[in-house]
Amino acid sequence: MNEESTKSLKDSLVTALNLFNNCEWYEAHDAFEEIWNSVDGDERQVIQGILQVSVSQFHLSNGNLNGATILLGEGLGRIKNRTKINLGIDLDSFCRCLEDLLKKLQDKELLNENDKPFLKPLC
Repeated sequence: MNEESTKSLKDSLVTALNLFNNCEWYEAHDAFEEIWNSVDGDERQVIQGILQVSVSQFHLSNGNLNGATILLGEGLGRIKNRTKINLGIDLDSFCRCLEDLLKKLQDKELLNENDKPFLKPLC
């Protein structure tokens, strides 16, 4: 990747992160999909996992608990063995958050604002 495409990818990631963290699930999905189309290998798998988490949260916001649970599990599965991939995101803390949320969904526990997944940028 050349310097210009690396900067463009970083800018796209910042935009996608902001949409995700503002619970704009549909828009975040679209933003991450653009990134997904421009990467490959493990990076592509991680981005696909984040895409699936975005869709799971969209389902959850519409009351589709089964769809949310399935997609959250699939997304977590794609990310959890790839947490060392450097996309500028703290994937370890993201996976812990997803694991907690998945358990709550599976146990049909009530959720609160603190249960929403958050993508924390690495400093």
